Amino acid sequence: MREDGRFEVAAGSVTGRSHVLAGKPNQDAFAFRSGECGIVGVVCDGCGSGAHSEIGAAMGARVVASQVLREMEAGASIGEEATFARVRERLLLSLASVAEDMGVGHARGVAEFFLFTVLGVAISAERAVVFGVGDGMFVVGDEVVRLGPFPGNAPPYLGYGLSGAGPQFSIHRVLPASAISSVLVGTDGVADYDALAGAVIAGARGERVPPLRAFWSEDRYFRNADAVRRSLSLVNREVTRPIWDERRIHKEPGLLEDDTTLLVVRRKKISAAA
Repeated sequence: MREDGRFEVAAGSVTGRSHVLAGKPNQDAFAFRSGECGIVGVVCDGCGSGAHSEIGAAMGARVVASQVLREMEAGASIGEEATFARVRERLLLSLASVAEDMGVGHARGVAEFFLFTVLGVAISAERAVVFGVGDGMFVVGDEVVRLGPFPGNAPPYLGYGLSGAGPQFSIHRVLPASAISSVLVGTDGVADYDALAGAVIAGARGERVPPLRAFWSEDRYFRNADAVRRSLSLVNREVTRPIWDERRIHKEPGLLEDDTTLLVVRRKKISAAA
């Protein structure tokens, strides 16, 4: 997938079983941007009670990734809170403009469209940061961090800033860029995936759920832009088969209850010939 010369990206998303059964769309989203100054990857998770929060999540992922890259191109330090304060301000301006164009007030726009979490990674020439607002999961090297869950399953959302005081970005980790081999950022469904490692996949002839580390250690996810989604979809497929001697239908459900989205940034491998 796209790269900045030093790093490459793999990402994918699948709709959770609970959303499929309820007839809801996938409310997660991801985006990444790269340039000479570095690379940015973002995942967003729309609020489940928002009627159309998948719209806000898709917008949020793209705007945040683009604005962080813009800050990097302007020479701003991605390790400073002021940088992400500017990103937040421009995101809220974008959301407010869209709400106005849609003909909805800020309060209604927040409730229906603009409640979503953000978790991202940015890597410049000098440093790497993991940043976000709300829940999710990230992996840096051997460190696995789950953010949340929050009381009442109600994480903070940047969209609240449209109608009053809202949360600010948190910088979860700051590391030298030279220390980064891979970083994974994911929505809270990734924590569920991680707990399923080794479970038998329905209808896959004994195939088991790969461990989370497979997404940054196996080259296939970086060779095919759809490989992450396919892997997640396999884990989450429902299989129906007849039990003839019992005259009944047996259903094996998908294993991922919640929407699950992950994005991995990995340092490019140097070939032996190089």
